[in-house]
Amino acid sequence: MLGTVTTQRLRSGHNPGTNPGSTNTMADTTPQPGPQITFATEAFDAGALDDGSLLALRSGTQRVLLAPQVGGSIAAFYDWHDGRATHWLRPATRAALDACDPLGMASFPLFPYCNRIRDARFEFNGRTVDLSQDGNPFPHALHGHAWRRPWRVGDYGPDYAVLHFLHEPGTAPAHHWPFRYEAEQRFELDAQGMRVTLSARNLSDKPMPLGMGHHPYYPRTPNTSIRTQVAAMWRGDADLLPEALVQHGAVRELASIAGMSPDAFDLDNNFIGWSRSATIAWPDQQRRLLLQADPAFAHLVIFAPADAPSMLCVEPVTNTTDWLNAPPADMLAPDPFGGHILAPGESLSASFRWLAQMTAEQA
Repeated sequence: MLGTVTTQRLRSGHNPGTNPGSTNTMADTTPQPGPQITFATEAFDAGALDDGSLLALRSGTQRVLLAPQVGGSIAAFYDWHDGRATHWLRPATRAALDACDPLGMASFPLFPYCNRIRDARFEFNGRTVDLSQDGNPFPHALHGHAWRRPWRVGDYGPDYAVLHFLHEPGTAPAHHWPFRYEAEQRFELDAQGMRVTLSARNLSDKPMPLGMGHHPYYPRTPNTSIRTQVAAMWRGDADLLPEALVQHGAVRELASIAGMSPDAFDLDNNFIGWSRSATIAWPDQQRRLLLQADPAFAHLVIFAPADAPSMLCVEPVTNTTDWLNAPPADMLAPDPFGGHILAPGESLSASFRWLAQMTAEQA
């Protein structure tokens, strides 16, 4: 029981404003924030954002809004103090909720794989899996399908909620994945931050490949920094698909005392050998967000594009891009591809946590 997520290159679905096939609708009025918004402390009307379809969690000054109908997404995660919000993730807008656009949410889940699959097809256990007609509007299958379908609300309380997802293979859009499975997200909020537990169970009678993760968007300002430890970076080809492991300058900058500025490099890349701890900091605002993850999330994606200076994603994931088409893992590297194979009835569960810190000193 589970009960117990190119511009010219089509930046592979990271751009908001594109509805990836959802047919859900919601009411809305708040204008889309412009690219220069800093997301420090600002007026924020959660009531105006919620038309009754969002789940609101609170603990101490921490607040979360969940949008089950928009791909099981997080719509907002923020600190509420003296009538103002300090956003830890880029909040959704009414326009994004109205369009049911997961790419306009604060974060969305990745199931049953993360990032892209080349040409939307792969070979597994002697069969070809073709996802090219699955309704995904990108040239390579992207981020699975759970983000493009509504999730069901299960147990919930003032500071926690459980969302459920059941996949039955079929011919409808976002149903072409040939393995039956169920997934779950458990959100637990406390005064320090939020824990997210992702789970999946193979309900089919055959082994099933699985990748999972979350796709958060962080406020990006001229002073934002990212600090973490990684072993190497996958260099991408023209389609942003991995072609070689390299010691890119980002590897060194991420490990530096000051951390890496999102403006330092043009990134849409996977990193291996992640320490499973990362800090996104806004030193001029005297605050930081610590991301900690279980061992299953051994891979990290950083999206900090030069041509979209308001966009920043630091994503905990279990697999690298196109892992299902990867060659045998004979490289001298720690777990270069990731991913899992679930036997019939087998489950995988793993958590990550965001710790929100207001401080006058940045580590």
